[in-house]
Amino acid sequence: MSWSDPVRLLAVREAPLSVDEVFGAVGDDAAGGTALFVGTVRDHDGHPSGAAVTALEYSAHPGAEAALRAVAEKVVADFPVRALAAVHRTGPLEVGEIAVVVAVACPHRAEAFAACRRLIDDLKREVPIWKRQTFDDGTDDWVGACG
Repeated sequence: MSWSDPVRLLAVREAPLSVDEVFGAVGDDAAGGTALFVGTVRDHDGHPSGAAVTALEYSAHPGAEAALRAVAEKVVADFPVRALAAVHRTGPLEVGEIAVVVAVACPHRAEAFAACRRLIDDLKREVPIWKRQTFDDGTDDWVGACG
């Protein structure tokens, strides 16, 4: 991608994610504000019995990256984005591991915060990625990351 394209990095992959990679992808001299969100695997998720999450596994539809691009392009169309990056993990993850990293650089901080929030919210709602949570009571649960 050329640097004239504000969508600098998009990926859905099994390899561990790097905050530095995503942050580095959105560097732009015209940006006065960069907002970054890191989603990690937590040890609970409101299980009715109170059981703790011990691990989870993300699965993605083959069209997930195309859906991620559509989400990113909508954010770019709606905000003065200088640079944008989003990566989501697939495969098995342990508690504490990074599941998703998104970042947006804009001329001002308020725009960067708003665009970053829209990016992660729309990613979770519209990109076909699902997670299977495993609990310490031996049960598991599939959760859709998109509606």
